[in-house]
Amino acid sequence: MGKYTGSMCRLCRAEGKKLFLKGKRCLSDRCAVEKKNYPPGQKGARMSFRKSHYKFQLREKQKVKRFYGVGEKQFRNVFASAVRRKGITGENLLRTLEMRLDNVVYRLNFAYSRNHARQMIRHGFFSVNGRKVDIPSYIVALDDVIAFREKRRVSENVKAMLEDVKGLVEVPGWLILDGANLSAKVNAMPTRDDVSLKEIEERLIVELYSK
Repeated sequence: MGKYTGSMCRLCRAEGKKLFLKGKRCLSDRCAVEKKNYPPGQKGARMSFRKSHYKFQLREKQKVKRFYGVGEKQFRNVFASAVRRKGITGENLLRTLEMRLDNVVYRLNFAYSRNHARQMIRHGFFSVNGRKVDIPSYIVALDDVIAFREKRRVSENVKAMLEDVKGLVEVPGWLILDGANLSAKVNAMPTRDDVSLKEIEERLIVELYSK
């Protein structure tokens, strides 16, 4: 599956839920889900579908993929890794997605959205344990230190962005933020309660891929 280049707001409307793909806009009265709480398309407001268990499974998978900005192939690889590890597969899946570098950067209020975080990571704005990392899907580990690289943080544009994005999301307890140095440490492994996507039934995703 290729990269999605359409409207992010259409994805939220398709899932009937805010996925917070547009940063501050999602918290304002300009949010598309608030204005048009029905699926996109010419007949979106009048569409009705036969409800089936497969539909619920597929929607849960699509919701998680779109929330974290992950393609189908990448999502399957993460699921396969979750199956191999000890523990509950669904929780392993969500924990791995939470520990992606792009998600960590967003949850630290270092970017407007996960998509914005991916852009910044690809352009070399961040380091992990002192080494530049430009791979958004990089999985952080316990005791890793994520930080703005020195030559990037002094930019006036970055300073203005950080001031604007301050407090946009709540920093999770498994990350210790050092605001003065624009860095953070992975203090623990995230639990199921730490997952930022609420009201998700991960067991449906496990059922879908276990067929």
